[in-house]
Amino acid sequence: MRLKPFMELYILRHGIAEDGHPSQPDHLRSLIPEGEKRLRQVLKRAAEANVAPSLILSSPFLRAKQTAAIASEVLPGKRDTLLTDALIPMGRPDEMWEEIRTHRAEPSLLLASHEPLCSQLVAYLLRCPALRLDYRKGMLVRIDLDSFSSTPHGTLRWILTSRLAH
Repeated sequence: MRLKPFMELYILRHGIAEDGHPSQPDHLRSLIPEGEKRLRQVLKRAAEANVAPSLILSSPFLRAKQTAAIASEVLPGKRDTLLTDALIPMGRPDEMWEEIRTHRAEPSLLLASHEPLCSQLVAYLLRCPALRLDYRKGMLVRIDLDSFSSTPHGTLRWILTSRLAH
């Protein structure tokens, strides 16, 4: 018999965004229509699997905020979205773990973030530092957390990509 985890954690990389331009700051890059479409496919499939985070944490970068807004719209339930600098692309997994721990009362969190942080965070939470993960745009990973000790120990439950979602 599997015990219910303390928290279901969903790590969502933002959808396909505009290419970077020297005249535009990286944090202002927006999702493109194809990115929104594929992201909605992933999130609709996640909703069919009863993914309903109680809180969304997002990077303050525009493409991540847009991703979080789409997740809030598509996934069932009402929830707040909070912005955190711990989810910027060059964020550190250990700092994000401390942020997750501050929300330990939540049954489920969705994190809207970027590479390379998404793949680094998965490896950190699974205690597999050598893990290499091709974290595609719009990809959603579920990790169950059974404790909130100083060192995380998560269990990978599933990975959903846009290719699998349609």
